[in-house]
Amino acid sequence: METYAVEMIDVTKAFPGVVANDRVSLAVRDGEAHAVLGENGAGKSTLMSVLYGLYEADAGRIRIRGADARIRSPNDAVALGIGMVFQHFKLVRDYTVTENIVLGMEPRTRFGHVDIRGAERRVAELSERYGLAVDPKAKIEDLSVGAQQRVEILKTLYRDADILILDEPSAVLTPQEVDELMAVIRRLKGEGKTVILITHKLREIKAVAERCTVLRRGRNVGTVQVAATDESELAALMVGRAVNFTVDKGPAKPGEPVLELKGLTVKGSRGHEAVKELSLTVRAGEIVGLAGVDGNGQSELVRALAGIDRPSSGSIILKGRDITKAGVRERIEVGLAHVPEDRHKHGLVLGMRLDENLALKTFYKAPISKPGGALNFRVMAERAEGLIAQFDVRAGKGPASKAEDLSGGNQQKAIIARELDLDPELLVVAQPTRGLDVGAIEYIHKRIVAERDKGRAVLLVSFELDEVMALCDRIAVISRGAIIGELDAAGADERYVGAMMAGVHPEDYKAAAAGEASHG
Repeated sequence: METYAVEMIDVTKAFPGVVANDRVSLAVRDGEAHAVLGENGAGKSTLMSVLYGLYEADAGRIRIRGADARIRSPNDAVALGIGMVFQHFKLVRDYTVTENIVLGMEPRTRFGHVDIRGAERRVAELSERYGLAVDPKAKIEDLSVGAQQRVEILKTLYRDADILILDEPSAVLTPQEVDELMAVIRRLKGEGKTVILITHKLREIKAVAERCTVLRRGRNVGTVQVAATDESELAALMVGRAVNFTVDKGPAKPGEPVLELKGLTVKGSRGHEAVKELSLTVRAGEIVGLAGVDGNGQSELVRALAGIDRPSSGSIILKGRDITKAGVRERIEVGLAHVPEDRHKHGLVLGMRLDENLALKTFYKAPISKPGGALNFRVMAERAEGLIAQFDVRAGKGPASKAEDLSGGNQQKAIIARELDLDPELLVVAQPTRGLDVGAIEYIHKRIVAERDKGRAVLLVSFELDEVMALCDRIAVISRGAIIGELDAAGADERYVGAMMAGVHPEDYKAAAAGEASHG
């Protein structure tokens, strides 16, 4: 008899207006990495939330290591050795790593005091054993996103979890951090842990998973052996059709400058110069990609462009108009649309309805705004229905859905729908496909290219070098807050761009390459 760590049998879970899981069955072998693949809104996170006790199934059975289990809360799951790392981390930013890990189950000395020193030693031991490099005494607010995720994984291991659920674990990571995460998953498997990986990233599935269960619109459409299945087959299973992995676009036809950045300097949250005398031009009818490793000034630059932060020096010119000191609404009126890096902080009001979120930038205009300033809710809902259909935003209650009830990918699609509906002169997109499945990525890329072909200027900021090289016409590489080099995307060498992202000056790279050639 085969040993299964987890068996979910005919699990059904419904919410008002939508059946998230429709008689889904899943069997995960002991000690394997098992991927759960699906489009945004396919029911992946809901199924795993049932397993972790965040939701209770309406029907079906769960068996853990061959025994029936009723999991009504996360405490029940933890008692069964199940841990879950969420896409949006649940950490207290001004606590240390150790304080976060032991929160809720603090070890005590024989005198009743919290034994933080003993906890730090155990955290250090776990960190060393599983290759999760992190300082037990560091504050969360001082850690990179990748390090924060390692803390979340350590939190589950500290509670003796041997079944780990990772929910879209690479959605907020840089390419380097994704490689580190894949190594961590392999290490966990080597230590006998069972890993369930919720994802829509096919490359990661191929890298670490033995088997993959595919969900589509709430139903299990099959479990496959990953080694015997290529990415195209996985994508077709996921979306129900063939997916084009290349970006189809003709040559750019750049026109007049739309965005001109001149000597722009922007300070970061700690008062340092995050962007340093940066100059860049984006023309009508072209997509300029800003490539760089996370933390090199991209976030500060985008916030300054959107009007969230004000530069300390330099200027921002949009269509010949200086908007350096302009407010957010004035920038929108001039023709700037902004897809933010953090959809929760700057993209949506999570507690508001979807139709309200889709009207955030146009609510004061007719026909949404009536004479006298009252809102026309009927028009707002009708407009939202059109955008929801056009961008395939999966929302159980349609325009009445709360933004917080949408999956991360559907939240992103709603933001992109709102921004493109502005018909902007300049589209600033930061991480536009973060958290999206291959079908949605294909669609968003087509929309961005369509904006370019309309004569719009597009500035794309992405940590995905593959995305930058495939989608953009010109690439500007940022390192330590400054543009270190620019080049045409056509025929660009990935190693060359990657070296600049790491801070190597173009001339130094060329000299080193020439030296290697002469010794070859």
